[in-house]
Amino acid sequence: SLPLQAMEKCKDAGLAKSIGVSNFNRRQLEMILNKPGLKYKPVCNQVECHVYLNQSKMLEYCKSKDIALIAYCTLGSSRDPIWVDQSSPILLEDPVLCTMAKKYKQTPALVALRYLLQRGIVTLARSFNEKRIKEMMQVM
Repeated sequence: SLPLQAMEKCKDAGLAKSIGVSNFNRRQLEMILNKPGLKYKPVCNQVECHVYLNQSKMLEYCKSKDIALIAYCTLGSSRDPIWVDQSSPILLEDPVLCTMAKKYKQTPALVALRYLLQRGIVTLARSFNEKRIKEMMQVM
């Protein structure tokens, strides 16, 4: 495919250390991995992944192909009413998550992030709040 060839050229030219993909499903990854003449396989696949969307099948597949799974929306999807049914549960208010947080004297966010990390998932958590950023650094 042309985008893959362009990424391979960037890597050859030293403009990129590695090639990664985002929101690829198993079929799309297989198409790349089975491409004749593939020079560089993707080193990662970035997908939405959190307690409510744990991506277990994708994680298993990526691990079997030595591809890192990188999670975004690690604390749940945006609650924008355009995209999300407002009656759906709020991840950080989940009763099991809150019970675990209380038991381990942590916040629900840290429990949710630790869950992903312990499964071998690279986590991307963002915040503009300095207190939360410092808190997230304590996840381990």
